[in-house]
Amino acid sequence: MKGTFLFMNTPKEWKGQVAVITGGADGLGFALAGRLVQRGVIVALWDYQEEKVREAACALGENARAQKVDVTRPGDVQAAAAELLAEFGHIDILVNCAGITGKTNTPSHQVDLADFDRVMEINLRGSLITFQAVIGSMLEQNYGRVLHVASISGKEGNAGMLAYSTSKAAVIGMTKVQGKEYAETGVRINAIAPAVVQTKLVEVLPEEQVRYMTDKIPTKRCGTLEEFAATAEFIVSPENSFTTAFTYDLSGGRAVY
Repeated sequence: MKGTFLFMNTPKEWKGQVAVITGGADGLGFALAGRLVQRGVIVALWDYQEEKVREAACALGENARAQKVDVTRPGDVQAAAAELLAEFGHIDILVNCAGITGKTNTPSHQVDLADFDRVMEINLRGSLITFQAVIGSMLEQNYGRVLHVASISGKEGNAGMLAYSTSKAAVIGMTKVQGKEYAETGVRINAIAPAVVQTKLVEVLPEEQVRYMTDKIPTKRCGTLEEFAATAEFIVSPENSFTTAFTYDLSGGRAVY
């Protein structure tokens, strides 16, 4: 594959870019979508919750699109990408926020295999499916930004969260591979590894599981949606043109590497 790409980074402005954010109906994805819309980016929210994603797009205004997409279904993903390409001709940004924790507070010998498979299917396989659907457009214009949302648990592992930690470690590995594969193009592929960010996903976890995670954070608090969105905005920005295959820390000091 090496030698088939042009080494250049096409200049790009925020306004007029087209972004896809999976799991964009709420939480991390919705927070980032709000910032990108303010920049003049057209944001397509991909989420399996049809009514919720429509409400989210409506709240963001005319620059937002709602698309009902199950990221584990290649047909859904390809159709949604084709719809955007038919309307705009390009996709510039992909942010993979869609994810689930699965069953938690469970030791490995008691992990339900069906639950493990479901977490891996959404968190890892879904991120690959969406990547494959949009990378062609990015390569064609020699510009793109991909952000895979990983987790600090993918670096360090959280006891009682085997499926989630494993899936996020795999996302980090995928980011390293993809970043290197396309480094000679104008496409930059990175990940972000948040510690606990205060979202609805966290609110449904057992209290002891959340306490276990927050006790490891030197700042002794959860991150905020605003802090995530600000960091993610830079990662997918035109200015972030040299860093690729990297996992950004958003851990309140917890990360040790």
